[in-house]
Amino acid sequence: MKGASVRSRSIINTLNQGAVLVSDGAWGTLLQQRGLEPGECPELWNITHRSDVYAIAKCYIDAGSNAILTNSFGGHPIKLKQYSLESRTDELNRAAAEISREAAGDDHFVMGSMGPTGVMLMLGDISPSEVYDGYALQASALQRGGVDAICVETMTDIEEATLAVKAAKEATGLEVLCTFTFDRTAQGEYRTMMGIAPAMIVEALKNAGADAIGSNCGNGMKQMIDIIRELRSQDQHIPILIHANAGIPQIVDGKTVFPETPEYMASFVPELINAGASIIGGCCGTNPDHIRSIAQAIQKSVKQ
Repeated sequence: MKGASVRSRSIINTLNQGAVLVSDGAWGTLLQQRGLEPGECPELWNITHRSDVYAIAKCYIDAGSNAILTNSFGGHPIKLKQYSLESRTDELNRAAAEISREAAGDDHFVMGSMGPTGVMLMLGDISPSEVYDGYALQASALQRGGVDAICVETMTDIEEATLAVKAAKEATGLEVLCTFTFDRTAQGEYRTMMGIAPAMIVEALKNAGADAIGSNCGNGMKQMIDIIRELRSQDQHIPILIHANAGIPQIVDGKTVFPETPEYMASFVPELINAGASIIGGCCGTNPDHIRSIAQAIQKSVKQ
């Protein structure tokens, strides 16, 4: 196992001291607003549109984020292969980390984003070792770019998630956070598209080496409260990260609109904290205004 980068600081130690951290919001939405076209590789923008990527990272810092992600969600070589960019995995991920590190400075955390590969391990289309090796390569590049931790996010399959967590941990020695995406079923339960319940991920992720767990995307901020409670039913102490969508997207006049306002999302912050959330931010449809409102709500809740 390699040692952590000299610039990294401990998110977990900060949380264990009682802090509740503000994370960032959506990246894809803001990239699209800046001209990212459908079918274009977001990670390539770290090279071709560096100033735009930097502006997104910086706008979340300015809105009050204590921790921001990197523009590397699809940076696994299996994903990059769709754009014939797999040979540039190291370059694109390292650039993503360097951009967020520059925006964050030395007094904010940077979490290297690693999303799913998009392949189904259970179908045997690809070997677990190839998935593992790709995540290890990605995590190593993010570490060299200056991240403080790795955030494995938007997972639906326990096998892939544990491979990603193990790869990141063993390749870098950094703290690793991992979030799953759950949707509410007709029966009122929460499941991933693979049928995984929140309670089912806790021990598996801890055994793989995760330092924090949680949920991102999904149906909106209010639904995250029940997900946190289910996670907490399995572990009372592990830090929990929440990145909620701004509600379920709707098509209005041909455009995708997310209905939850900054004020509405922020109104659930006290309940999220009471349920056990340690880091709170946004996912699809959220922007700096959402993060600013969430930051203000966290500040008020922590003071009380």
